[in-house]
Amino acid sequence: MVTVYKQSNVDNINNIRREARRHFRNKQKGYLKSKFDEIETKSKIKNIRDLYRSISDFKKGYQSRTNIVKNENGDLFTDSHSILGRWRNHFSQLFNVHRVRDVRQREISTKEPLLPEPSAFELEMAIEKLKRQKSPSIDKIPTELIKAGGRTICYEIHKLINSI
Repeated sequence: MVTVYKQSNVDNINNIRREARRHFRNKQKGYLKSKFDEIETKSKIKNIRDLYRSISDFKKGYQSRTNIVKNENGDLFTDSHSILGRWRNHFSQLFNVHRVRDVRQREISTKEPLLPEPSAFELEMAIEKLKRQKSPSIDKIPTELIKAGGRTICYEIHKLINSI
């Protein structure tokens, strides 16, 4: 009785493999037909650049792709909704390490900032490292103006940073 059960499983697996091979063979035939048609139309309209690009893509050959993703438990997903949900969960875990609310509450509760305030010397060193003859950023202030301002500008920028 055990051998009959195993034999039916083997037959089922062989049938599934046969269907999968047939499916991918048909997909490959469709891919090749579409590539031939694409190359033919590009040749007819004399679009040489795209023609050579299509030929080089064709040389790479058909590569079957399956969308399979594992979840946290190790189960495999193939449907698009489950895959999107898995990626959403994965990236939300990566990007939401410290939420802004948590950081602000921590800063208020401890009464000390997360980063120490920069000293005036550190700010002067940063201003010295600015490159000249570069286009200004969003604030439209050229680096030459900041460097020419001397200690007065440095003091005002330091005051501004500390107030933030």
